[in-house]
Amino acid sequence: MAQQPMIVGNPVLVVVDIQGHPDAMPGTAGIPHMGGYAALVANAELLVASARRNGVPVIFFQEVHRRSGIDIGRETDGAEDMHCVEGDPATQLWPTLLPREGEPHLVKRRYSGFIGTELELLLRAYQAQTLVLIGGLTDVCVHYTFADAHQRDFHTRVVQDCVAGSSQAAHDAALTAMEYLQAGARRTTAEVLDAFDRLGAEPLPTLAPSVPASPAPPTSGNDADATESLTIGATV
Repeated sequence: MAQQPMIVGNPVLVVVDIQGHPDAMPGTAGIPHMGGYAALVANAELLVASARRNGVPVIFFQEVHRRSGIDIGRETDGAEDMHCVEGDPATQLWPTLLPREGEPHLVKRRYSGFIGTELELLLRAYQAQTLVLIGGLTDVCVHYTFADAHQRDFHTRVVQDCVAGSSQAAHDAALTAMEYLQAGARRTTAEVLDAFDRLGAEPLPTLAPSVPASPAPPTSGNDADATESLTIGATV
């Protein structure tokens, strides 16, 4: 199977459940964790900054469950205890990785970002073709979001040094499984930073109006300018 380009069409950076606080680290709130969170956060900060600088949309996910547990389903049937409880410090988005005004922040109740959220609607609005996933857990929310994106025919990449799993073995196995689905899925922070920078350096074409503009009739001062353009991503 031929490896696909790094980015096909319009990319979107998907930040999966980078939650917690220096005083409430992952692994202390019901979910086992392999460690290495500081390095993950540092790479995520670089990737989010690069996406913003180069015009790549960023979508933030946060897993949250009600204290009653009514919405947690079967998530505590395995290795995980009650987790991501609303209001807990470990449930909040990491303080240096918060959405800016206008950036989508999606709360989810299940591992996959596609279940019970408006992710697919947003991706259609962005005309997205390539999803770049970062965050955690590699073997749970990242893997299941990847698989659901793959089933929906998105080109999907996982930044292997910007994800962390429930254990090193589970992390490695999940990366292997994602690479099995799409050759070239596993990428590094350095590779994605380079791809985003090249996207930002290249002038992207815009869609011309489908009907030639005609002189507009006089308008009142309350009318807004409704002109807008759509950008088309390049293959990188």
